[in-house]
Amino acid sequence: MTNAKAISILGSTGSIGTQTLDIVRSHPDKFRVVGMAAGRNIQLLAAQVREFQPEIVATSEESLLPELKALLADLPCTPQLIAGKEAIAEVARYGDAESVVTGIVGCAGLLPTIAAIEAGKDIALANKETLIAGGPVVLPLIEKHGVKLLPADSEHSAIFQCLQGVPAGGLKRIILTASGGAFRDLPVEKLSTVTVKDALKHPNWSMGQKITIDSATLMNKGLEVIEAHYLFGQGYDNIDIVVHPQSIIHSLIELQDTSVLAQLGWPDMRLPLLYALSYPERIYTDWEQFDLVKAGDLTFREPDHAKYPCMNLAYGAGRAGGSMPAVLNAANEQAVALFLEEKIEFLDIPRLIEKVCDRHQNDNKSNPSLEDILEADQWARAQVLSLQPQLA
Repeated sequence: MTNAKAISILGSTGSIGTQTLDIVRSHPDKFRVVGMAAGRNIQLLAAQVREFQPEIVATSEESLLPELKALLADLPCTPQLIAGKEAIAEVARYGDAESVVTGIVGCAGLLPTIAAIEAGKDIALANKETLIAGGPVVLPLIEKHGVKLLPADSEHSAIFQCLQGVPAGGLKRIILTASGGAFRDLPVEKLSTVTVKDALKHPNWSMGQKITIDSATLMNKGLEVIEAHYLFGQGYDNIDIVVHPQSIIHSLIELQDTSVLAQLGWPDMRLPLLYALSYPERIYTDWEQFDLVKAGDLTFREPDHAKYPCMNLAYGAGRAGGSMPAVLNAANEQAVALFLEEKIEFLDIPRLIEKVCDRHQNDNKSNPSLEDILEADQWARAQVLSLQPQLA
């Protein structure tokens, strides 16, 4: 156990967190958990603490701390139990953790990720918003503190894996694959009547609610374009999206000589998570072996821009740069939350985002500070809420 890599997990009860713990469970000789942070799922968090015995545990909800303490009162060696938003950052920067898995959804993951970077931790990045909203601030911090930023989502992990061994200047183009989400095969004219339940039926992946809705609007792919720009330094004209319904090819790169490299595998989030945690090693697993014959036909098609307006909104925000991607991201988060609460229609999501981005054009800060980004985030959320009644 002494040689096991120490990790902390932000968002331990969510989709990313539970799959990361599945990896730790399978490889106790390789990884040990020293810190955990989660939100409201206290019962699951308590069960995770019992199994993995971390040294520090945080819930973002201060009101739930007494319940967590009560659930763990009989443990012979109770970990440090803390609560509140600052407590999440405390876990992020804690102790001898070498790597921090950032699985908290949304902009809430930005400040804890910065805390981890400033504490010299490598980041297994499963939180898109860290770079989308915070890219102008986060990238200089990564360089300053000499830590690794390793993508832990399937698309950017695929690109990162394909880039191993590619010489500087060898990359020409990034091709992100998209499943097409829940409405891939639905005619555009029927989108006006779809429900929350419809949108949450992802054909290939098992993910949290917010990202599943983002997949249905294809905003997740638009956000990944911005993230790819920051991660790999490519201009927006050199980052393309292609719909690949089977989700077998997780993304591709084109090199200067037109050679194209792809990373393939079954749709399983554990693979990119494992690579982010073990890089540059390759660890043996007993997961189902990939079988090309079983995978069968792999097909590709152009994304329908009329059906998925969020894609163009994301490209536009990315090209505008500055604080605009933070506004796009926050407006999307707030609009998706309203849709999940059944307060707006599915097609209202891109309408609200576009209106908010338009309003921000004259105030876009080209070189934003962290304060500017957080302010833009709060402003955009408030704008969505103020515009919502006008949609009725």
